[in-house]
Amino acid sequence: MDTKEYERLTTLYLDCIYKVAINSCKNYADAEDVVQNTFMKLLGQENNFVDDDHARKWLIRVAMNECNSLWRSPWKKRTTSLEELPQEPVFSTPEKSNLYYAVKELPLKYRQLVHLYYYEDYSVKEIAEIMKLSETAVQTRLLRARQKIKEKLKET
Repeated sequence: MDTKEYERLTTLYLDCIYKVAINSCKNYADAEDVVQNTFMKLLGQENNFVDDDHARKWLIRVAMNECNSLWRSPWKKRTTSLEELPQEPVFSTPEKSNLYYAVKELPLKYRQLVHLYYYEDYSVKEIAEIMKLSETAVQTRLLRARQKIKEKLKET
């Protein structure tokens, strides 16, 4: 990959990949490592992408794989993170705050789907391609995620 194309893709998708990493890792240091590893793999990528959307999907998939690798590492299995997010976001209404915390408490497999579907505006078909799942599995997980969020919101 040439330098200009790498810089263009990095500038274009850095925020998106960082959001995906933060969503999966739940702490800034690990998310930054995931983003760095993702873009290092992009630098080593020899095949050209069909279009920007193809590059975005590839980067998201690589970032998710990096997050999964991070959680499988022996270091993460033996340590407990004492580091919390330095500050919690401020919301304009209590409903938005409750929704944020309900999504944050979802298991990773649901939280990733919710993020891609609602925040990144991917279709079920596109998510299925990115996550290497069937469309039915994506729809089922989204349904279960919505049910879990609904239960949490009823509690509050």
